[in-house]
Amino acid sequence: MIVVIGASSSIGTYLADELVTQKRETLATSLHTHNKEFYAKKGVAYARVDITNEADFEKLPKENIEAVILLAGLLPANLREWDPKDYKLYADINIKGTVNVLEYCRKNNAKKIIFASSHSDVAGLWGCGRPITEEDPRTITYDNDHTVYIIAKIASMDLIEHYYQQYGLQGISFRLPAIYCYSPRTGMYVNGKFVKAGFNIFIEKAIKGEPIEIWGNPQKGKDIVYVRDVADAFIKAIDNDTAHGLYNIATGISTSLEDEVKGIIEVFSPAGRQSEILYRPDKPDTLSYLYDISKARRELGYEVRYPYKKMLEDYKLEMGRQESRF
Repeated sequence: MIVVIGASSSIGTYLADELVTQKRETLATSLHTHNKEFYAKKGVAYARVDITNEADFEKLPKENIEAVILLAGLLPANLREWDPKDYKLYADINIKGTVNVLEYCRKNNAKKIIFASSHSDVAGLWGCGRPITEEDPRTITYDNDHTVYIIAKIASMDLIEHYYQQYGLQGISFRLPAIYCYSPRTGMYVNGKFVKAGFNIFIEKAIKGEPIEIWGNPQKGKDIVYVRDVADAFIKAIDNDTAHGLYNIATGISTSLEDEVKGIIEVFSPAGRQSEILYRPDKPDTLSYLYDISKARRELGYEVRYPYKKMLEDYKLEMGRQESRF
Protein backbone atom coordinates (compact mmCIF):
# COMPACT_ATOMS: atom_id res chain seq x y z
CA MET A 1 0.00 0.00 0.00
CA ILE A 2 1.21 3.49 -0.91
CA VAL A 3 -0.28 6.31 1.17
CA VAL A 4 -0.27 9.75 -0.47
CA ILE A 5 -0.84 12.42 2.19
CA GLY A 6 -1.82 15.76 0.70
CA ALA A 7 -3.19 14.25 -2.48
CA SER A 8 -5.26 17.31 -3.44
CA SER A 9 -2.07 18.92 -4.78
CA SER A 10 -1.10 18.87 -8.45
CA ILE A 11 1.76 16.48 -7.69
CA GLY A 12 -0.69 14.22 -5.84
CA THR A 13 -3.11 13.90 -8.74
CA TYR A 14 -0.42 13.22 -11.35
CA LEU A 15 1.30 10.78 -9.03
CA ALA A 16 -2.03 8.98 -8.55
CA ASP A 17 -2.37 8.70 -12.33
CA GLU A 18 0.97 6.92 -12.54
CA LEU A 19 0.25 4.67 -9.57
CA VAL A 20 -3.08 3.65 -11.10
CA THR A 21 -1.41 2.95 -14.45
CA GLN A 22 1.05 0.68 -12.65
CA LYS A 23 -1.83 -0.99 -10.75
CA ARG A 24 -0.40 -0.16 -7.33
CA GLU A 25 -2.66 -0.17 -4.31
CA THR A 26 -2.98 3.45 -3.23
CA LEU A 27 -4.75 5.50 -0.58
CA ALA A 28 -5.06 9.24 -1.20
CA THR A 29 -5.68 11.61 1.70
CA SER A 30 -6.30 15.31 2.03
CA LEU A 31 -7.80 17.84 4.39
CA HIS A 32 -9.93 18.97 1.44
CA THR A 33 -12.50 17.04 -0.58
CA HIS A 34 -12.76 19.11 -3.76
CA ASN A 35 -11.09 16.43 -5.91
CA LYS A 36 -12.59 13.41 -4.15
CA GLU A 37 -14.56 12.69 -7.33
CA PHE A 38 -11.34 12.69 -9.36
CA TYR A 39 -9.94 9.91 -7.18
CA ALA A 40 -13.23 7.99 -7.22
CA LYS A 41 -13.11 7.89 -11.03
CA LYS A 42 -9.56 6.58 -10.85
CA GLY A 43 -10.58 3.85 -8.44
CA VAL A 44 -8.28 5.24 -5.75
CA ALA A 45 -9.41 5.00 -2.11
CA TYR A 46 -9.72 8.42 -0.48
CA ALA A 47 -9.80 9.58 3.14
CA ARG A 48 -10.12 13.03 4.67
CA VAL A 49 -7.16 13.41 7.02
CA ASP A 50 -6.01 16.41 9.02
CA ILE A 51 -2.33 15.73 9.74
CA THR A 52 -2.47 17.87 12.89
CA ASN A 53 -5.09 15.52 14.36
CA GLU A 54 -3.58 12.26 15.63
CA ALA A 55 -7.00 10.59 15.69
CA ASP A 56 -7.35 10.98 11.92
CA PHE A 57 -4.45 8.58 11.38
CA GLU A 58 -6.74 5.79 12.55
CA LYS A 59 -8.32 6.01 9.09
CA LEU A 60 -5.05 4.85 7.51
CA PRO A 61 -3.77 1.29 6.98
CA LYS A 62 -1.75 -0.33 9.76
CA GLU A 63 0.26 -2.90 7.81
CA ASN A 64 1.96 -3.56 4.48
CA ILE A 65 2.80 0.13 4.01
CA GLU A 66 5.31 0.30 1.17
CA ALA A 67 5.74 4.08 1.27
CA VAL A 68 4.21 7.24 2.66
CA ILE A 69 4.34 10.29 0.38
CA LEU A 70 4.09 13.52 2.38
CA LEU A 71 2.84 16.37 0.19
CA ALA A 72 0.56 18.03 2.74
CA GLY A 73 1.44 21.38 4.24
CA LEU A 74 0.59 25.05 4.56
CA LEU A 75 2.04 27.21 1.77
CA PRO A 76 2.26 31.02 1.68
CA ALA A 77 1.00 30.88 -1.90
CA ASN A 78 -2.38 29.66 -0.57
CA LEU A 79 -2.87 32.27 2.15
CA ARG A 80 -5.44 34.86 1.14
CA GLU A 81 -4.50 36.90 4.18
CA TRP A 82 -1.02 37.19 5.63
CA ASP A 83 -0.33 38.17 9.19
CA PRO A 84 2.60 37.33 11.51
CA LYS A 85 0.15 35.97 14.06
CA ASP A 86 -0.46 33.11 11.65
CA TYR A 87 3.16 31.95 11.86
CA LYS A 88 2.10 29.38 14.44
CA LEU A 89 0.08 27.69 11.69
CA TYR A 90 3.34 26.72 9.99
CA ALA A 91 4.49 25.07 13.22
CA ASP A 92 1.12 23.40 13.80
CA ILE A 93 0.61 22.12 10.27
CA ASN A 94 4.07 21.72 8.75
CA ILE A 95 6.09 20.68 11.81
CA LYS A 96 3.56 19.04 14.13
CA GLY A 97 1.93 17.45 11.09
CA THR A 98 5.26 15.98 10.00
CA VAL A 99 5.85 14.54 13.49
CA ASN A 100 2.40 12.92 13.39
CA VAL A 101 3.12 11.40 9.99
CA LEU A 102 6.51 10.12 11.16
CA GLU A 103 4.94 8.58 14.24
CA TYR A 104 2.35 6.91 12.05
CA CYS A 105 5.19 5.48 9.95
CA ARG A 106 7.15 4.31 12.99
CA LYS A 107 4.23 2.70 14.80
CA ASN A 108 3.02 0.86 11.72
CA ASN A 109 6.37 -0.21 10.27
CA ALA A 110 6.16 1.83 7.09
CA LYS A 111 9.18 1.15 4.91
CA LYS A 112 9.87 4.73 3.87
CA ILE A 113 8.71 8.33 3.78
CA ILE A 114 9.20 10.62 0.78
CA PHE A 115 8.85 14.31 1.55
CA ALA A 116 8.16 17.24 -0.79
CA SER A 117 10.20 20.25 0.27
CA SER A 118 10.92 23.67 -1.22
CA HIS A 119 13.92 25.15 -2.97
CA SER A 120 13.63 28.29 -0.86
CA ASP A 121 16.11 26.68 1.55
CA VAL A 122 18.81 27.91 -0.85
CA ALA A 123 17.17 31.17 -1.95
CA GLY A 124 20.37 33.01 -1.14
CA LEU A 125 22.10 31.06 -3.92
CA TRP A 126 19.58 31.86 -6.65
CA GLY A 127 21.33 33.71 -9.43
CA CYS A 128 24.77 32.49 -8.32
CA GLY A 129 25.68 31.54 -11.89
CA ARG A 130 26.14 27.79 -11.32
CA PRO A 131 24.00 24.72 -10.61
CA ILE A 132 23.04 24.43 -6.94
CA THR A 133 23.89 21.06 -5.38
CA GLU A 134 22.56 19.11 -2.39
CA GLU A 135 25.89 19.76 -0.65
CA ASP A 136 25.52 23.54 -0.78
CA PRO A 137 24.72 25.08 2.63
CA ARG A 138 21.23 26.30 3.39
CA THR A 139 20.93 29.99 2.63
CA ILE A 140 17.40 31.12 3.42
CA THR A 141 16.26 34.73 3.18
CA TYR A 142 14.67 36.35 6.22
CA ASP A 143 12.76 39.28 4.72
CA ASN A 144 9.65 37.85 3.07
CA ASP A 145 6.46 35.86 3.59
CA HIS A 146 8.24 32.56 2.80
CA THR A 147 10.71 32.77 5.69
CA VAL A 148 8.72 31.01 8.41
CA TYR A 149 7.37 28.54 5.87
CA ILE A 150 10.85 27.43 4.81
CA ILE A 151 12.07 27.31 8.42
CA ALA A 152 9.24 24.83 9.03
CA LYS A 153 10.16 22.85 5.91
CA ILE A 154 13.78 22.63 7.03
CA ALA A 155 12.64 21.45 10.46
CA SER A 156 10.56 18.74 8.77
CA MET A 157 13.54 17.53 6.73
CA ASP A 158 15.65 17.39 9.89
CA LEU A 159 12.93 15.43 11.68
CA ILE A 160 12.87 12.93 8.81
CA GLU A 161 16.65 12.54 9.09
CA HIS A 162 16.27 11.99 12.83
CA TYR A 163 13.76 9.19 12.28
CA TYR A 164 16.13 7.65 9.74
CA GLN A 165 19.07 7.64 12.14
CA GLN A 166 17.11 6.85 15.30
CA TYR A 167 14.52 4.38 14.02
CA GLY A 168 15.77 3.23 10.63
CA LEU A 169 12.87 4.74 8.67
CA GLN A 170 14.12 5.32 5.14
CA GLY A 171 13.74 9.05 4.60
CA ILE A 172 13.93 10.83 1.25
CA SER A 173 13.42 14.58 0.77
CA PHE A 174 12.90 16.23 -2.61
CA ARG A 175 14.00 19.82 -3.13
CA LEU A 176 11.43 21.07 -5.62
CA PRO A 177 11.52 24.39 -7.49
CA ALA A 178 8.26 25.80 -8.87
CA ILE A 179 6.38 22.89 -10.46
CA TYR A 180 4.80 23.66 -13.82
CA CYS A 181 1.43 22.11 -14.62
CA TYR A 182 -1.94 23.20 -15.96
CA SER A 183 -4.37 24.48 -13.34
CA PRO A 184 -7.41 26.76 -13.48
CA ARG A 185 -5.61 28.78 -10.82
CA THR A 186 -3.32 31.23 -12.63
CA GLY A 187 -1.21 32.64 -9.82
CA MET A 188 -0.50 32.70 -6.12
CA TYR A 189 -0.73 34.88 -3.05
CA VAL A 190 2.29 37.00 -2.11
CA ASN A 191 2.01 38.70 1.27
CA GLY A 192 -1.72 38.05 1.08
CA LYS A 193 -2.18 39.61 -2.37
CA PHE A 194 -3.00 37.53 -5.43
CA VAL A 195 -0.35 37.79 -8.16
CA LYS A 196 -0.83 36.22 -11.57
CA ALA A 197 2.14 34.12 -12.67
CA GLY A 198 4.16 35.43 -15.60
CA PHE A 199 3.98 32.02 -17.29
CA ASN A 200 0.17 32.17 -17.31
CA ILE A 201 0.18 35.77 -18.54
CA PHE A 202 2.44 34.75 -21.44
CA ILE A 203 0.14 31.87 -22.42
CA GLU A 204 -3.01 34.01 -22.25
CA LYS A 205 -1.43 36.65 -24.49
CA ALA A 206 -0.03 34.05 -26.90
CA ILE A 207 -3.45 32.44 -27.34
CA LYS A 208 -4.86 35.86 -28.26
CA GLY A 209 -1.89 36.74 -30.46
CA GLU A 210 -1.16 39.77 -28.30
CA PRO A 211 2.32 41.26 -27.75
CA ILE A 212 4.32 39.78 -24.86
CA GLU A 213 6.75 41.85 -22.82
CA ILE A 214 10.06 40.39 -21.66
CA TRP A 215 11.31 42.26 -18.63
CA GLY A 216 14.94 42.78 -17.69
CA ASN A 217 17.71 40.61 -19.10
CA PRO A 218 16.10 38.18 -21.60
CA GLN A 219 18.97 35.70 -21.16
CA LYS A 220 18.33 35.19 -17.45
CA GLY A 221 16.96 31.72 -16.98
CA LYS A 222 15.53 29.24 -14.53
CA ASP A 223 15.12 25.52 -14.07
CA ILE A 224 11.64 24.66 -15.37
CA VAL A 225 10.42 21.23 -14.27
CA TYR A 226 7.13 19.62 -15.26
CA VAL A 227 4.79 17.86 -12.88
CA ARG A 228 4.96 14.56 -14.77
CA ASP A 229 8.72 14.38 -14.25
CA VAL A 230 8.24 15.13 -10.55
CA ALA A 231 5.65 12.35 -10.27
CA ASP A 232 8.08 9.98 -11.97
CA ALA A 233 10.77 10.91 -9.42
CA PHE A 234 8.40 9.86 -6.61
CA ILE A 235 7.79 6.52 -8.34
CA LYS A 236 11.52 5.91 -8.65
CA ALA A 237 12.00 6.77 -4.96
CA ILE A 238 9.21 4.36 -3.97
CA ASP A 239 11.05 1.58 -5.80
CA ASN A 240 14.49 2.40 -4.36
CA ASP A 241 15.43 0.73 -1.09
CA THR A 242 18.79 2.47 -0.60
CA ALA A 243 18.15 6.14 -1.46
CA HIS A 244 18.37 8.52 1.47
CA GLY A 245 18.53 12.22 2.19
CA LEU A 246 18.04 15.21 -0.06
CA TYR A 247 17.64 15.16 -3.84
CA ASN A 248 17.25 18.03 -6.31
CA ILE A 249 14.31 17.20 -8.58
CA ALA A 250 14.53 19.62 -11.48
CA THR A 251 15.88 19.50 -15.06
CA GLY A 252 19.47 20.69 -14.69
CA ILE A 253 18.77 22.99 -17.64
CA SER A 254 18.47 26.78 -17.55
CA THR A 255 15.69 27.96 -19.87
CA SER A 256 16.18 31.65 -20.62
CA LEU A 257 13.22 34.00 -20.32
CA GLU A 258 13.51 34.67 -24.06
CA ASP A 259 13.39 30.95 -24.92
CA GLU A 260 10.52 30.48 -22.47
CA VAL A 261 8.45 33.11 -24.27
CA LYS A 262 9.44 31.95 -27.76
CA GLY A 263 8.37 28.41 -26.90
CA ILE A 264 5.01 29.61 -25.61
CA ILE A 265 4.42 31.64 -28.77
CA GLU A 266 5.29 28.66 -30.97
CA VAL A 267 2.93 26.30 -29.13
CA PHE A 268 0.03 28.58 -28.19
CA SER A 269 -0.22 31.44 -30.71
CA PRO A 270 -2.71 31.04 -33.60
CA ALA A 271 -1.21 30.26 -37.00
CA GLY A 272 -0.48 33.47 -38.88
CA ARG A 273 -1.06 35.62 -35.77
CA GLN A 274 1.91 35.00 -33.54
CA SER A 275 2.57 37.28 -30.61
CA GLU A 276 5.23 39.94 -30.99
CA ILE A 277 7.96 40.10 -28.33
CA LEU A 278 8.53 43.49 -26.71
CA TYR A 279 11.81 43.81 -24.82
CA ARG A 280 11.73 45.88 -21.64
CA PRO A 281 15.30 46.06 -20.23
CA ASP A 282 14.16 48.91 -17.97
CA LYS A 283 12.04 46.49 -15.93
CA PRO A 284 13.26 44.15 -13.12
CA ASP A 285 14.97 40.87 -13.99
CA THR A 286 13.22 37.54 -13.54
CA LEU A 287 14.29 35.10 -10.82
CA SER A 288 17.21 32.92 -11.87
CA TYR A 289 18.11 29.49 -10.50
CA LEU A 290 19.53 26.18 -11.70
CA TYR A 291 19.91 22.81 -9.96
CA ASP A 292 22.39 19.96 -10.26
CA ILE A 293 20.38 16.74 -10.68
CA SER A 294 23.32 14.34 -10.96
CA LYS A 295 22.64 12.78 -7.54
CA ALA A 296 19.00 12.02 -8.49
CA ARG A 297 20.18 10.55 -11.78
CA ARG A 298 22.87 8.45 -10.16
CA GLU A 299 20.98 7.15 -7.13
CA LEU A 300 17.34 7.17 -8.28
CA GLY A 301 17.69 6.67 -12.01
CA TYR A 302 15.78 9.94 -12.49
CA GLU A 303 15.72 11.38 -16.00
CA VAL A 304 13.92 14.34 -17.54
CA ARG A 305 11.22 13.02 -19.87
CA TYR A 306 9.60 16.41 -20.52
CA PRO A 307 12.08 19.02 -21.72
CA TYR A 308 10.59 22.48 -22.11
CA LYS A 309 9.02 22.19 -25.59
CA LYS A 310 7.50 18.79 -24.86
CA MET A 311 6.23 20.13 -21.54
CA LEU A 312 4.42 22.98 -23.32
CA GLU A 313 2.78 20.58 -25.77
CA ASP A 314 1.52 18.36 -22.95
CA TYR A 315 0.41 21.41 -20.97
CA LYS A 316 -1.70 22.48 -23.97
CA LEU A 317 -3.28 19.03 -24.15
CA GLU A 318 -4.10 19.20 -20.43
CA MET A 319 -5.80 22.58 -20.96
CA GLY A 320 -8.11 20.99 -23.50
CA ARG A 321 -9.15 18.01 -21.38
CA GLN A 322 -12.56 18.00 -19.73
CA GLU A 323 -11.32 16.05 -16.69
CA SER A 324 -10.88 18.25 -13.63
CA ARG A 325 -8.12 17.49 -11.15
CA PHE A 326 -8.65 20.51 -8.93
